[in-house]
Amino acid sequence: MPRGNSSLDERSSEVGANMEGQTYFKFTNGGTDREEEVDTMAETDEELKAQSLGLKDLVGYQDGSVVSRTLIDKPTGTVTLFSFDAGQGLSEHTAPFDAMVNVVDGEAEVMISGEPHTVNEGEMIIMPANKPHALRAHKPFKMLLVLVRD
Repeated sequence: MPRGNSSLDERSSEVGANMEGQTYFKFTNGGTDREEEVDTMAETDEELKAQSLGLKDLVGYQDGSVVSRTLIDKPTGTVTLFSFDAGQGLSEHTAPFDAMVNVVDGEAEVMISGEPHTVNEGEMIIMPANKPHALRAHKPFKMLLVLVRD
């Protein structure tokens, strides 16, 4: 898989940031939790810079999986493109700062503090800091996640 891409095929996963601002993914697989930090100092892929690109084309769908591609990864924040196959999602979690989800293909169900929100292609939603939130794909969708650290 090219640098900057990763596939998360576990049944339940979480993405967020810890209090030090490090980005992480958290997976639940068969009752065993594990946490994997992502290198927040990684450089942006050079092939993405200084050109017009279609977001939908930068990450593909994989059966039964969540696929991610980090577009920008700086100490002040990250921009990550995700694709979710039907039935996949990110488990409920909180983050110490606001996170913006922009749906670039399909439709997502975003839960914020127990309240469901349907977010369609071309729409966005801001998940407030320190409020529990989760995402679920009833059908395949792609989203751009923008995390800006305080």
